[in-house]
Amino acid sequence: MSSILPPADSPPPIAPTPEAALAGLRATLDALDDQLHDLLQRRAAVVGEVGRLKTQGVALRPGREAAIIRRLLARHQGALPRAALVRIWRELLAGATGMQGEFVLAVCDPDPAGAYTQLAREHFGALTPLRVHRTPAQAIGELSAGSAGVAVLPPPSDEEPTASAWWLALLHRDAPRIHIIARLPFWAPRPEGAPRVQALVAAAIAPDPSGADRSLLGLEVSDAISRGRLTAALTAVGLPPGPIILRRDPTHPVAYALVDVAGHLTEADPRLVALRAALRAVQRPPVVLGAYAIPIEDEPT
Repeated sequence: MSSILPPADSPPPIAPTPEAALAGLRATLDALDDQLHDLLQRRAAVVGEVGRLKTQGVALRPGREAAIIRRLLARHQGALPRAALVRIWRELLAGATGMQGEFVLAVCDPDPAGAYTQLAREHFGALTPLRVHRTPAQAIGELSAGSAGVAVLPPPSDEEPTASAWWLALLHRDAPRIHIIARLPFWAPRPEGAPRVQALVAAAIAPDPSGADRSLLGLEVSDAISRGRLTAALTAVGLPPGPIILRRDPTHPVAYALVDVAGHLTEADPRLVALRAALRAVQRPPVVLGAYAIPIEDEPT
């Protein structure tokens, strides 16, 4: 049997020089970039088909976008930071939205440093057209006029003046019906230099479920109600509340409540009928003001 070993006096194989090894790795990266680009172009073609099948409305599904990012994070491995994966896909999703029609952001930014504008850019893409407004009413007015696809708004608080309590207008369910559809930031861990504010996103579309959501419920009730009684009534009908904002109207015997509850509610939910009976709402039944995908809070351990 002939030997497959090299002769004993054969020189050892020559290892590639660092320069040659580096050139080979760069060639591999170029080939991978080409493959990634091909896949992005294929994805864009599918997005185009989706756009052609849609007949109307804003080309935005924040619940599905959140579900996509959660799914990718669940399968993610390797050295690429999870935050980078989120950043890449947020830009990709923003580009896909822009492909399906003109898409403009209206941002209410009361921060002198422009933190809400930065937050909107982070979520909706660095180059998405954007207009900044001084008041929530101006930003929401763009939604009503159809000149903007979404409005990014400071979150409600107990201390805000009535003029800033933009969520009260959503109780009226005027046409076009405006809902809260997202909460920002979706990637909650904040690296150094990232905006530290939070915001809600409103649009003239209904929110779509992501699989892990919370809803915002608007109530008009007697001004004699306490937070404790309101919490007890919500809990009794199966809607244990998170944060509650309670505003009393000094000119009318009513109070307005904004309640954060678990799950993706619709106004067909039978628990809302039971809640109205329990609270004896003054004029209106409970109003589902919207829902949002629960933000990703932490890196996995």
